Amino acid sequence: MKLTDLPSQPFGDQQPGTSGLRKKVTVFQQPGYLENFVQALFDQLHGPGQSAAGQTLVLGGDGRYYNRVALQTLLRLAVARGYDRVLVGQGGILSTPAVSAVIRRRRASGGIILSASHNPGGPAGDFGIKYNGANGGPAPESLTGAVYQRTRSIDHYLSCDLPEVGIDQLGSQTLGQTVVEVIDPVADHAAVLRELFDFDAIRALFARGFRLRYDAMWAVGGPYARALLEGELGAPAGTVVHATPLEDFGGLHPDPNPVNAAELVACLFAADGPDMGAASDGDADRNMVLGRGFVVAPSDSLAVLAAHAHRVPGYRQGLAGVARSMPTSTAVDRVASALGIPCHETPTGWKFFGNLLDAGQVTLCGEESYGTGSNHVREKDGLWAVLFWLNLVAVTGQSVEQLVRGLWRQHGRCVYSRHDYEAIPLAQAERLISELRASLPALAGQTIAGQTIAWADDFAYTDPVDGSRSERQGVRLLLADSSRVVLRLSGTGTEGATLRVYLERHEPDPARHDLPLQQALAPLAALAEAVARIRHHTGRDQPDVMT
Repeated sequence: MKLTDLPSQPFGDQQPGTSGLRKKVTVFQQPGYLENFVQALFDQLHGPGQSAAGQTLVLGGDGRYYNRVALQTLLRLAVARGYDRVLVGQGGILSTPAVSAVIRRRRASGGIILSASHNPGGPAGDFGIKYNGANGGPAPESLTGAVYQRTRSIDHYLSCDLPEVGIDQLGSQTLGQTVVEVIDPVADHAAVLRELFDFDAIRALFARGFRLRYDAMWAVGGPYARALLEGELGAPAGTVVHATPLEDFGGLHPDPNPVNAAELVACLFAADGPDMGAASDGDADRNMVLGRGFVVAPSDSLAVLAAHAHRVPGYRQGLAGVARSMPTSTAVDRVASALGIPCHETPTGWKFFGNLLDAGQVTLCGEESYGTGSNHVREKDGLWAVLFWLNLVAVTGQSVEQLVRGLWRQHGRCVYSRHDYEAIPLAQAERLISELRASLPALAGQTIAGQTIAWADDFAYTDPVDGSRSERQGVRLLLADSSRVVLRLSGTGTEGATLRVYLERHEPDPARHDLPLQQALAPLAALAEAVARIRHHTGRDQPDVMT
């Protein structure tokens, strides 16, 4: 094996977003593009020109197009860098929560995940890469920012002339000074989940005839769900559908929401529909849960799990606290208040939960974008959420809908929706946000579109553990009746910008809990339009997606 020090030059677009670097596949296929980014990452982790001797790296991805090619590149770079051991998911497959579980259980120094999460796949689709540290969680902004700065000045990368490394058979091989071990992608994650949930109760639930439909969306969650739900918990064969990971996700958009998982929603709303439905996304860290004829909002899902956590073995001792991203509804805040535990509000991005989890300040966390998780790993975890719901149904005897309506009766319903305006030209999106920010000082006390604004700000977060500060995390409008409107640009897309508008109104009256969602929130949508002038800046008369 020969080491090769190859000349390169910077690319100007390698700044990571909310969760790593995401671009079109064709961008990553540029010669040296992936190598430059990984070289910059290794330089920040180990020092320029320094070896990674003594360290273990975990590698895997969601199986999307270009995953296997990129994995071979990473293996050449990792071997050249001198890692003692590299753990690779069989076939190049590792879900995002599984990577976190492997890092933590095997005490690895970190891991690289090849995924663009819920973004479309295929040759014309998206690709991504992100680094998780020794705690199993996403790299903090201090590291991703330093990596970006390094990519702007990089002039070479270190590789080696390895032939293609076999990744389809379990076992170990030694390449130079590095042991490359191909591991079962499911085993470590499954072991963690067994420690948390009452598998006997879930088996008994399925034995009583309970019916679940789990849509893996032709993505990486399929093997995990099939192994546990069908293989271990006794769910009938065929419970998990679209279970084989495909490079283009079968042409589907692997984002588990009522729009992209319309087939699943139709199944649950059919006269003979199953008792519960669930879906996971491209890298299996997001989840959607449905009851028969009933869709569970992600914010409500987090609140229900927090309210009933004491019924699940892994959380029987109670919760240290909970955390939610700022745009997520305040439903979990109300549960936390009733439980007498802290509730933390963070910026969007799972990395912001990491310090709170490591410090033992929170046990459960969640985001409105169909992500929930706990201190068992340092990522959101789609299969974990589904097992949690199954455990609650099994031990309470209540349906999915009954559990949610019980939450509403006790705490009121947080009527909530997200409106997405996708692929806006970046200059237009930035102008909209810039003008909105400039208007904030004058908004407090104004009545606009019939709504009185109590206060308005651009959310900033000071981490209570390390004191780090994150500015400009989204514009918040709080109304006199405690309703909220939040506007922010998403950091997970690959084309233009996505404007997300979040609308929330608390409704304590049970007689009004079933008002049509968009009708109940129409006054807040009108306020968002009036304040941000969305139609003027984007030319759009309506959102592309409403969830």
